[in-house]
Amino acid sequence: MGEFSRIAGVFFEPKKAFGDIAARPRWIVPVILIALVSLCLTFMYSQRGGWRVMIEQQIANSSRQPQGTPEQQQQGIEMGVKVASIIGYVVPLIIPVMFLIIAGVLTGITAGILSAPVRFSQVFAIVCYANLPGIIKAALTMVVMQMKSIADFTFSNPLMFNPGAFMDPKTSSKFLYSLATSLDLFSFWIMLLIAVGLKAAAGKKLSFGGAFFAVAMPWAVYVLGAAAIAGMFG
Repeated sequence: MGEFSRIAGVFFEPKKAFGDIAARPRWIVPVILIALVSLCLTFMYSQRGGWRVMIEQQIANSSRQPQGTPEQQQQGIEMGVKVASIIGYVVPLIIPVMFLIIAGVLTGITAGILSAPVRFSQVFAIVCYANLPGIIKAALTMVVMQMKSIADFTFSNPLMFNPGAFMDPKTSSKFLYSLATSLDLFSFWIMLLIAVGLKAAAGKKLSFGGAFFAVAMPWAVYVLGAAAIAGMFG
């Protein structure tokens, strides 16, 4: 399959597409596409002054009382804006590193614990292609950003595809809010695609249920850990 057919197949014929990806693992094209769209989203958010709004939203939603004088608080906001704007442009550039870490964890579980015959190169390519729905999420996010006032836009949870979108971050439990925002339609879509890919790579040595378990277990640990940290320090 060519790259266009692979990308289209991820959305419309995932079983066939991931069978080809597992047989001939390549990853450059999906990583470039995801990084470029992420950079476009970051640029648009920066142009609308979103980083200041994000820092102010975080302060407003925090259960902690502001520290220091008003001048010191303003300096803290300015510093937060500078740091957030730098991180915002760095994150899309380290997407391959994040995918490498995810692929390493999944390879360890699938090949080490479940004894499925998968190679790291296969799992890495599967992770890269399985994250292509993130492009749709980013595109929808940019549309919503243009339709709403930036003051009413929440960059960390911009779409109403998870229970957290219907919760008030100011009054809700930080643990429950973090947990609810993680139960996202796109997250489950990506996990299902990775499971399809792992099943295609392992063949009869791994059931789809086993493949999904290999994906869902580390995701659940990460989500619960992030929610716990949000509950303690939010």
